[in-house]
Amino acid sequence: MPPAPRFILTLSLGLLQCLVQAADAVAPTAKLELFNGKDLSGWVSHLKNDAPADKTWSVKDGSIVCTGAPNGYLRTEKTFKNYKCTVEWRFVKAGNTGVIVHMTLPDAVWPKSIECQGMHKYQGDFYFWSGATAKDSTPLKAKDGTIRGYKIARPAPDAEKPPGEWNTFTTVCDAESVTILVNDQVVNKASGLNLSEGFIGLQSEGAIFEVRRVTLEPLTK
Repeated sequence: MPPAPRFILTLSLGLLQCLVQAADAVAPTAKLELFNGKDLSGWVSHLKNDAPADKTWSVKDGSIVCTGAPNGYLRTEKTFKNYKCTVEWRFVKAGNTGVIVHMTLPDAVWPKSIECQGMHKYQGDFYFWSGATAKDSTPLKAKDGTIRGYKIARPAPDAEKPPGEWNTFTTVCDAESVTILVNDQVVNKASGLNLSEGFIGLQSEGAIFEVRRVTLEPLTK
């Protein structure tokens, strides 16, 4: 029998990845700390140009430290659905980062996913990348007119503390909606999503920042 064409093999591997991801998605039933305070066990790094993780991510004094370069992310090994995730973080100096939810394979910069914006002064905006969509989102157009993603701007006032102070950034992922809270204040909500589960990621996108906790909790109705 002749070898299968490359595109068939690639398609088969992609379908297998999607099936594995869907089968493994976990809805938490109790509070879970995703960062153990000691090392990056349970996390996977993906950076632009396949840069090594140790140049961007490290653990120091009980916190994850990100240098902000190159662009990419640190994501969970497992996929999750129907949860509340709270990240306690702070900027060393004002800059850009974010929490990515419902991230899908394959790893890329950026994969099909929902970016919950963490940029200083813009925390709470939504971006939808690589085929992710939401109700009432605005297209983001490239210079050639092609749509490179979608956005829902934060309608609420800024709730972020100044750089150097610890902030809580919470994403409530409930089926086909995601709500963002900054320091316990609701700042944005997206609904009608075409994604409802996936990996959780922390973005490296130009700023040095620290993360001391990543807490996953079940939804309360």
